[in-house]
Amino acid sequence: MAKTKDYINREISWLSFNERVLQEAMDPSVPLLERLKFLGIFSSNLDEFFSVRVGTLQRMLDAGVKSRAMVSGSPKKVMNEVHDIVIGLRDKFDTAFRQITSELENYNVYIVDETELSDEQQAFLKTYFDEKLRHRLVPIMIKDLPEFPYLRNQAIYLAVSMYRYSESQHVNYALIEVPADVLPRFIVLPGSDKGTCVIMLDDVIRFRLEGIFSTFDYGSIKAYTIKLTRDAELDFEDDVTKSFFEKVSESLKARERGEPVRFVYDQEMPGDLLEFILGKLHLVGFDNIVSGGRYHNARDFMNFPAVGPETLVYKKDKPLLHRDLIRHKSMFNAIKERDILLHYPYQSFGHYIDLLREAAIDPNVVSIKTTLYRVARSSNVGNALINAVKNGKEVTVVIELQARFDEERNMYWTRKLEEAGAKIIDGVPNLKVHSKLCHITRLEGGELVHYSCIGTGNFNEDTAKVYCDHTLMTANKDLTNEVERIFNFFNCNYKRFVYKHLLVSPMHMRRKLLAMIDKERKNAMAGRPAYIYAKMNSLVDSQLIRKLYDAGMEGVKIKLIIRGICSLVPGVKGLSENIEVISIVDKYLEHSRILIFCNGGNEKYYISSADWMVRNLDRRIEVAAPIYDHDLQQELKEYMELQFRDNMKARVINEPQDNKYRKRAGNELCRAQVDIYRFLEGKLRDVEVNR
Repeated sequence: MAKTKDYINREISWLSFNERVLQEAMDPSVPLLERLKFLGIFSSNLDEFFSVRVGTLQRMLDAGVKSRAMVSGSPKKVMNEVHDIVIGLRDKFDTAFRQITSELENYNVYIVDETELSDEQQAFLKTYFDEKLRHRLVPIMIKDLPEFPYLRNQAIYLAVSMYRYSESQHVNYALIEVPADVLPRFIVLPGSDKGTCVIMLDDVIRFRLEGIFSTFDYGSIKAYTIKLTRDAELDFEDDVTKSFFEKVSESLKARERGEPVRFVYDQEMPGDLLEFILGKLHLVGFDNIVSGGRYHNARDFMNFPAVGPETLVYKKDKPLLHRDLIRHKSMFNAIKERDILLHYPYQSFGHYIDLLREAAIDPNVVSIKTTLYRVARSSNVGNALINAVKNGKEVTVVIELQARFDEERNMYWTRKLEEAGAKIIDGVPNLKVHSKLCHITRLEGGELVHYSCIGTGNFNEDTAKVYCDHTLMTANKDLTNEVERIFNFFNCNYKRFVYKHLLVSPMHMRRKLLAMIDKERKNAMAGRPAYIYAKMNSLVDSQLIRKLYDAGMEGVKIKLIIRGICSLVPGVKGLSENIEVISIVDKYLEHSRILIFCNGGNEKYYISSADWMVRNLDRRIEVAAPIYDHDLQQELKEYMELQFRDNMKARVINEPQDNKYRKRAGNELCRAQVDIYRFLEGKLRDVEVNR
């Protein structure tokens, strides 16, 4: 067994990943408004981290777990370390925000507060407040209430303190929820001599505070932001009389009343007001009380208005068409001719929508079966499936109702698809369905022919614009027959099926991965070529990490690209000196899972929906698809090589978790996300030239 020091705690590693996101906000080469968005992503990530991971730690503490129940120590030790790291990241966040707002002023873009308004802007905001904001505010006088008002999870509140100059001992308190869920958080103000001015909704309320409390005679009225984060885990009642849909619906309501896991407040808040609130919320002595700046819910920066010159945002690359699809009128003909591998967001997700739309109206198509994990808000995928039902196709949708934070949207599409006449399978008992599968059956020459799509990411046109993912489109019977078996399992999950080509969890993916790693180890011991190249979001599973250590110590060259959590410690002499790990954080989210095994020179290639975590391998339905087409193998290898060469956005993962950028050898600059687009663009150009 490995010692504890052989692994990095997953919570600590995750915070290191989020620091890489924050580095993008601090990088002067990143356009300014993009840097603001990275602040938003960092904040959104941290909110989810506290809701989910810290919520789990808190449950362990509440249950009295004190032993070394997790990597690197007890829950209490990890919680203390998390708190210290978060405080340090908060300081870096505040520094980055000040730098960005200062640099925006060089482009005549100003984020102003209620004290910096011209007469024209004040008049505009008075009208805005009266017409759009006033009726949405519900001020609550809290000083004499027996119970403190319920604070919604992640909502922003203004805690208001009011004093009388004539009676310094007289104080009153109020609470106002900022309605940022129904109104824009940022308001662009009318023209100013100095440029474009943007004000936050919080400050519009501050601007009119005296008017809100005009019936009281107070000389000083000030507002300070607070926010409460709650445990987001869903608890399901064991009630056999209720459908799973009903259980998820009820659990979502209960989530809003989860236990507190973090309380954030404006550090300028007077001590008496803070003490009053903490006392009323029963949070005195609570571990995660965090002092912050004037504004919270910085995740809203992801939707900051497009102001200033175009140079303040990344130039948008138009998604490329696939070279093998532009030659055919029919998607089915193209896929039948050869396997197709799509690379998002560099290539158009529209190809997948085209396949569904063609299937919906093709008289020869008998059925469409698909898994859905996260569905887009206005989903073209969902609409195409509904259209297929209307055209008489048999449509089966396995939709995962427990896709965290997308449950409500998935429930909406469940209802909509079911009402249209689609057959809905709401998952498998005790297993999340995380695989990305679509299976179309077509009658051709009196025989049923199958076409399958197997992906690394969701069938979601919104995320496909910013997530780096892959989808294999194939008519290869070895693969399509096994995809058919998986859907048969969804329909009758008491049956077990054999898979010779696909890696399927929890059936045998773990066993097959361990065997392939072990084969590389044995080849290295025998003096044969041996290497493993892998890309994924998270590497946490201790059994697989131990196997990688063993393989590396026998001489297997292991190169990994891990975007997020990496519990493996690379570069340690006598343990992992043959293992190199990098992480790429750039304008797109690295999300695909790619595996390449040397296999004695007869390389094996896979794309997968699964990270190397216990939950993916043991508690989820996941699928890894082999890539058999030689040209696609070379394309995938070049894709990986471009990422391994990155020396602009690649950080080195190491034991200190210091996120240093990879050192540049020579003068050549390599930025994987730019170079991959050019690589695929070149392939398309070659085809167009030869047409």
